[in-house]
Amino acid sequence: MKIVIIGSVAAGTSVAAKARRNTEEAEIVVYDQGKDISYSVCGIPYQIGGEVESIDELTPRNTAWFKKRYNVDIFTEHKVTKVNHETKTLEVLDVVTGETKEDSYDVLVLATGANPFTPPPFNQGAYNNVFQVRNIQDNRDITAYLSLKQPKKAVVVGSGFIGLEMTEQLVHKGMKVTLVEMQDQVMPPMDADMAFRVEEHLRAHGVRLLLSDTVKTIDGESSVKSVTTTKGETLEADVVFLSVGVRPNTKLAKQIGVEIGTTGAIAVNKKMQTNVPDVYAVGDVAESFSVITGKPIYRPLGSTANKMGRIAGDVITGGNLEHRGVLGTGIFRIFDLHVGQTGLTEKEAIQEGYEYETLYNLKPDHAEYLGGQELTIKALADRKTGLVLGAQVIGKGGVDKRVDVLATAITFGAKAEDLFHLDLAYAPPFATTKDPVLYTGMALDNAIKRNPLMTPTKILAAQEKGEAIQIIDTRSKKDYEKSHVKGAVHIPLGELRIRAEELDKEVPTVTYCNKGVTGNAAQNVLINHGFKEVYNLSGGNENYQSYVAMLDAIK
Repeated sequence: MKIVIIGSVAAGTSVAAKARRNTEEAEIVVYDQGKDISYSVCGIPYQIGGEVESIDELTPRNTAWFKKRYNVDIFTEHKVTKVNHETKTLEVLDVVTGETKEDSYDVLVLATGANPFTPPPFNQGAYNNVFQVRNIQDNRDITAYLSLKQPKKAVVVGSGFIGLEMTEQLVHKGMKVTLVEMQDQVMPPMDADMAFRVEEHLRAHGVRLLLSDTVKTIDGESSVKSVTTTKGETLEADVVFLSVGVRPNTKLAKQIGVEIGTTGAIAVNKKMQTNVPDVYAVGDVAESFSVITGKPIYRPLGSTANKMGRIAGDVITGGNLEHRGVLGTGIFRIFDLHVGQTGLTEKEAIQEGYEYETLYNLKPDHAEYLGGQELTIKALADRKTGLVLGAQVIGKGGVDKRVDVLATAITFGAKAEDLFHLDLAYAPPFATTKDPVLYTGMALDNAIKRNPLMTPTKILAAQEKGEAIQIIDTRSKKDYEKSHVKGAVHIPLGELRIRAEELDKEVPTVTYCNKGVTGNAAQNVLINHGFKEVYNLSGGNENYQSYVAMLDAIK
């Protein structure tokens, strides 16, 4: 059996390695049009910024290593230009010599990845100071340019993972950075109220944000001197970075009738097989599916690419591995702030038609007396089943731990009540006695069964509609006078039992404190006093004020 793999980064090399581990009988050949193999795309911003000393650290393996270790023939700078699946042959161009050869295969694996999208007007010319971060050659080119030109002003277009990571690193290198984003928030896959916290952090570090805006025109011929946005902002630019997403490289797949899925990537089954016999697709060119909904989704990440490659390599050589889907789990760092998410966001839950409960949980990541700092967890659970649907987590420590625990729990079908019973590691330097994950489960379960939550969105909507609602601020007078929810009356928790008679038991009531705990205690007091409909403001006044600030910023 001869296996030909087109593409040699995370997915392609994983196919080759797993296939070889399973059998010594197969001939395995890999073609890649680039110079480098098996490299870390995700590490490139950090090498450009100087956190990674050498590019060599991002390219630990070369073709000679693979040949010696796995007896796999990898041909770099060789581009497959045509596939004839009827004859199972390939045309391969040596991009260095210009020579073309023909090769054959029994099994074909498409690991052709994805190409960065170049938006207008940048697609209308070639500019020596406009870069995209996609491969090691990009890394070399960017590093050389920054070293030679020493740019002072940078424009970053797009605020996904790479855009934000590059923004961080350029600031570290002393540049003045303007970030332009077509959507009305950074990190568009997140919910706006969580992304706003990232936006505030960016501004606090000197980054200028232009949201709901795009680059319309470019001043400069071979080099960009400045750009002007659709809103009329003119930005001087010594260097420009484009980070507006990628598009699956499906050209070869379409040549031979491989089905393209609803996401625009290649449709595959759980064994990474396409609709064409003996043709597999893995990595950024292939779509995945959601663990929660079962629907196709496209989440091009190196971790997923490695899994897909291993599965295909196993199946091709007689194994029975299957892809089990993804949750879209991701994490990034922006200066000293860590931001992670897993599962469905609130806007995705709405799109999928879920009746859900939303919790904002503000807790220290570990004991405050040992330097614990606040985590903000936004978590969702299905009201009908109690299943945890997703979470977004922001903080300066412990974010990865909580996101991974929640991703694991969701993968195995945990309900909100199950989170509270997890036996998580505790010691003051690492966690609190009631870990933020445990509290998230407890509060979500309570919200579904007895103690409903009110989000800032809903309380403002109710007031906008003129609905009858009474809002109780249970904090100290000092805190109340500093800031409070619009329309709230001040009744400290210690006085609530005595003064409950001042309130109308028939009118929907919202209690709140600074972050949520005392508000929940007040909610219980009123429920036990016979109030018919009592909510706790999720995330308390702190979360409410953040939401109001977001609305003000949009205006």
